[in-house]
Amino acid sequence: MSLDVAAIRRDFPIFAAQPPPFHYLDSAATAQICRPAAEALLRFETEARANVKRGVYRLADAATRAFEEARARVARLLGGVDPREVVFTSGTTLGLNLAAHTLAPRLGPGRRVLVSVLEHHSNLVPWQLVCARTGAELVPIPATGDGRLDQAALEARLDRRTAVVAVTHASNVTGAVTDVARVAAATRAVGAVLVVDGAQRIPHGPVDVRALGCDLYAFSGHKMFGATGAGVLWGRGELLAELPPFLGGGEMIARVTFAASRFADPPHRFEAGTPPIGPVLALGAAAAWMTALDWEAVQAHERALTRRLLDGLAALPEVRVLGPADPEARIGVVAFTLEPHHPHDVCQLLDVRGVCTRGGHHCAQPLMAHFGVEASVRASLALYNDETDVDALLEGLAFVRSQLG
Repeated sequence: MSLDVAAIRRDFPIFAAQPPPFHYLDSAATAQICRPAAEALLRFETEARANVKRGVYRLADAATRAFEEARARVARLLGGVDPREVVFTSGTTLGLNLAAHTLAPRLGPGRRVLVSVLEHHSNLVPWQLVCARTGAELVPIPATGDGRLDQAALEARLDRRTAVVAVTHASNVTGAVTDVARVAAATRAVGAVLVVDGAQRIPHGPVDVRALGCDLYAFSGHKMFGATGAGVLWGRGELLAELPPFLGGGEMIARVTFAASRFADPPHRFEAGTPPIGPVLALGAAAAWMTALDWEAVQAHERALTRRLLDGLAALPEVRVLGPADPEARIGVVAFTLEPHHPHDVCQLLDVRGVCTRGGHHCAQPLMAHFGVEASVRASLALYNDETDVDALLEGLAFVRSQLG
């Protein structure tokens, strides 16, 4: 069954609001917000605003119930997990920092943290900081020539010294999808914890985190058609129960005295202070909207667009694509260079044609170094894109070449 992209686009107000031509190909940085999420955010902030968790008057009670319903909606998107395993954060970055901080007591001299070269800085720098603080060793997992996780190299590095393995589910540069289930099996065999950055994968369909076998999985609402300011760290209930708090303050405690504090059970133990209530409700609305989609049709549509883009770029002699050539091995995140031109110049000229792309190192400098480049242009597809967006980019690159020589 084919995807009705026109119907999908009607759920995104920006496409009616922006004057043509408008070809949005930067969803890997932030996706557009779907109408249900935008309406949930506006409704809370203008008609139902109250703090959550402890208010006993009707408005506050309604806000708390809506907040917990958002948690349940996210749990359904993640394969029907226990909602108590869903920790709300401000985004992927905070979720991964939470993971690194709370796992720090398991680290120390003689212990190792394995981090792949594919990672966004959000899944590398926190581990550098915690290793420097604890004396643990940070060990890189190399990438293959086409920018995929080198599974054999990972398995060769795993041993009983390994405490944590941190990998991306899908690269924000190459679009390469990691075989998380295989990584999880190897990680579990040595008794280590597997932390997965799911920020890029979650917009491309529901993820069954239990089936993947990972221990912690982080993502952001704004990349899955919600608002900025809210995200999720999912964790196995058994593991969350063992982890210490990350931030201290209100709402994460059961009892406080000057002598000591007793902390709340997960997930509230990890949600200190007033949460980003409106963005969380938008995240929940986006999760419900996503859950109702025909993902077989969506993914077939995205693969076809990715193939069209890769084939079009391959026909341009000055273009070098970073990442797998096979659309089956990647999501629609495609980074490339147009020699000898700087990516920022390319992106600015594409904008003249109404094509929105991103240029830079994409917060993945070790992976850029792996490819021997400082920066690249990145076009990222989502379910609301169609053939006209891909063709506009390819035609725009011809315009860029005519302008830059």
